[in-house]
Amino acid sequence: MKKPFMVTLLGAIFVVLSAPVFAQSYPNKPVKVIIPFPPGGATDIVGRAMAERLQNALGQTFIVENKPGASGNIGIGEATRAAPDGYTLVVGSPQTLTINHQIIKSTPFNPQRDLAPIVVIASVPNVLVVNNKLPVKNAQELIAYAKANPGKLSGGSSSIGGSPHLALELMKATYGLDIVHVPYKGSAPALQDLVGGQISLMFDNLPAALQLINGGQIKALGVTTLKRTASAPEIPTLDESGMKGFDSQGWFALLAPAGTPTPILEKINAEANKIIKTPEFRERMTKVGADTVGGSIDEFKARIKSETERWGKVIEAADIKAE
Repeated sequence: MKKPFMVTLLGAIFVVLSAPVFAQSYPNKPVKVIIPFPPGGATDIVGRAMAERLQNALGQTFIVENKPGASGNIGIGEATRAAPDGYTLVVGSPQTLTINHQIIKSTPFNPQRDLAPIVVIASVPNVLVVNNKLPVKNAQELIAYAKANPGKLSGGSSSIGGSPHLALELMKATYGLDIVHVPYKGSAPALQDLVGGQISLMFDNLPAALQLINGGQIKALGVTTLKRTASAPEIPTLDESGMKGFDSQGWFALLAPAGTPTPILEKINAEANKIIKTPEFRERMTKVGADTVGGSIDEFKARIKSETERWGKVIEAADIKAE
């Protein structure tokens, strides 16, 4: 009876003592980085930029694999099923980490339970944009116009349940606005209909809308961060435009399967933060319309928890479902 106990005890001691040693030698083979969206989008751009630099910093190949589908759930789901050894990472976003499992009831995993946060790489503001023919010049005028014309304005979004859609629902709930939601399959068709006047307004990730804004084809009323963004400092925040405290942004972060040894998570976090602080990486993010973030694992965990609760209230109030 004593021998199995001793074997188990020695095994446990070996795992505890070997974890830091294992982390010191990590990585000693290629690391897979799953991007749960197609190539060319903001998640892909930010994720690839970080993977390339981690490869240089850690001296091993970081292989990026795009696994799109089901609003990001296919790629996230694959990551949750991978071995928790640090050799599979995934790039997550608010939609995949705090929203999807609340609106897609068939989601077979829970990101807070099944993934281990590492670091938030960068954030991307959403921007409130309107058709040029809409007779408003700022956010306050839009709110007043919408209240005076209930049900007559239409608000587009790139998808059901994405951060731009929830930003629209948050604005509607906060100010008691009757605006018809029109979901699209992606930003491009929604923005084209906004330019053409088929819809009145929309929230969208700033990088997707910036070219049309700069070209004068649509009007930007404000970004959804509490501070102006370095990629478009001329656009005011909605907070300073009278929508006090309005904060809704996309962000992109690195995670691993739950159970990945803490020393490995901490090592990746430390290297990623060094990269994030470099002027070269900050400039790269600014060019694509993103702002660098960084921070600790605990700060990332707190963000996931708070945003899950926040968006859960919006989802419930607006009765948003996507099956």
